Amino acid sequence: MRGPTTIVRKLASFRNDVIISKMAASMSDVSPLLKETNGEDFAPKNRILGKFGESLEQNVTRRLQIRGNFLSSTGREEDSDVVSVFVVTFDTKSGNTVEWSLPEDNDLDGVEFKSMPSGAHTTVSDFTYFRMDNLYGLSCFAKMSVDSEAERGARMKSVGLLSTSYTNLYKHMQFLESQVRIQLETPGRYDQLAAFFFDHQSLLPATFHNGTSGRDATDAESETVSVISSARSDHFLPHMEITHPAGCFSQFINFFGENIFTLWKYVLLRRRILFFSPPPIGVVCFRVYCACMLGQYEVELDTTPELKPFFYINIADIENLESELSYVACTTEKIFQEKKTLYDVYVDNQDITTHIPRLKDMAKVNKMDREKFNFLNNQRCAQMFRAQEMGDDDVDDDHLFSTFFTEQNNHIFQTLQDAAKSVDKTITSEHVRDMGLDPVADRQFLMDLLELYGIDVILMVDNPCCPV
Repeated sequence: MRGPTTIVRKLASFRNDVIISKMAASMSDVSPLLKETNGEDFAPKNRILGKFGESLEQNVTRRLQIRGNFLSSTGREEDSDVVSVFVVTFDTKSGNTVEWSLPEDNDLDGVEFKSMPSGAHTTVSDFTYFRMDNLYGLSCFAKMSVDSEAERGARMKSVGLLSTSYTNLYKHMQFLESQVRIQLETPGRYDQLAAFFFDHQSLLPATFHNGTSGRDATDAESETVSVISSARSDHFLPHMEITHPAGCFSQFINFFGENIFTLWKYVLLRRRILFFSPPPIGVVCFRVYCACMLGQYEVELDTTPELKPFFYINIADIENLESELSYVACTTEKIFQEKKTLYDVYVDNQDITTHIPRLKDMAKVNKMDREKFNFLNNQRCAQMFRAQEMGDDDVDDDHLFSTFFTEQNNHIFQTLQDAAKSVDKTITSEHVRDMGLDPVADRQFLMDLLELYGIDVILMVDNPCCPV
C-alpha cells in the first residue's frame, strides 16, 4: 500500500510532466495556467478560501462525476438553424461585395464587412463570428495569389451563414472552410452551398423576412429569434456548453492567467467589454464566447440583467453600441480605443484596462483572486492525476473550468439570497470571505453586484483602511 509521501512524489512528478506538455502545446499562451511548484504545494489546502473552497471542491467534483458528453447535443434543432448563406468577395473597384446569397430576397446589408473584417487582407485565412440584428453569423475567409491584373494578384473571398442562434455555428465551420477554397479556385460554383442551405434552412424570423431589417422590428417580432435575454435563459445559458470546439475555454484561462478573475468580475457586473486584436480575429471571437461563460449561474434571481455576446463589431456598429448598457464584443479597428463612451473595459491582448473610476480597483488581482486561481490549478491537476490513475487520457479541461465558475457564481448568489431572506439582512466580512471574496479589495465589486441584481442586504464589512 502506498503511503502519503509516495502519493505526493507521484503528484509532483506528474505535475512537472503536465507543465512541460502544456507549455509545448500552447505556444501562444504567454501566461501558462500551471506554475511549477513542488509536491507539497500541490495538495489543495484552501488556507484562505476555507468553507468556500471546501464547498466548491465538492460541487465541482460532483458535477464532473455525473457529466455527460460535453460537446454532444441531440435533436433536430442543430440541423435546421440556417437562415441564409452567402459569398462575399473583394472587388478592386467596389470593395467588399456580396456576390451570391440564398434566399435572394434577404437584406444582407453590412454582412460584407462583418464577414471580411478590416485588415483581413493581411492574413491568408481567418474566421469570424458576428451578430446582425437578432441573428448570429459565422464566416470563413481565405486569400489566394492569382495571376490577374484585374484582381491585383490576390483573390479574397468569405463564405458564411446566418443562424437564429450561435449554439451550433462551429459545427458548420469545416464546411464553410472547404467552400471558401472552392470559391477561390473555381469561382461561381454555388451548387453545394445551395444544397447545404436547403438541407439546413430555418424558418425566417419576422425581423429578417423579405429584406426587412430588425432595426425597425417590434418586440413581438423579435421573439422569433433565440437571444440570451429572457428572465430564465439569461443567466442559465443552457446551450453554451456546445457552442465551441474542445479546448477553447482552457486556452482562454491559460492566456489570461490569474487576471481571469478580473474579467469574471466585469462579466458578472454586465459591463461593456471590448476585446481588440489585429487580424486574425477568429480566436478573439472565441474569447468573447468564453468571457460570457464566466457569468453563468443557476440561482433564480428576481433581476436577471442581459448577457449579450456581439462577437465581431466594426465602425458600422457605433450607432447601435451607443444605446447598449451591456455587451461583450471584439474588433480589429483600433479607432474604438479612442471612443471611450462606447465601452467600459478594453482588452488588448492580455492588458485589461478601464476608464471607469469605480472599476479600476477591480482590475487589480487581490489575495483571494490568487487563491482561487491556485485552487483552480490544483483542481485541474487532481483531475488529470485521477484520469491517469484510471488509464484515461481524455481529460475535459473545458468542463472543469466552466463548472468551476458556474459553481462559484451559484455559491455567491445563493449566499446573498439567503442573507436577503434572513431577519437582519446582513452580510459580514465572514460572509464575504466564505463567498471567496476579499472583504476590502472586493467591496466595490460586491456593492455593484448587489445594486445590479437588486439584492436587498446590508453590507457590514471591515473598514477599507484596515486591510485583511
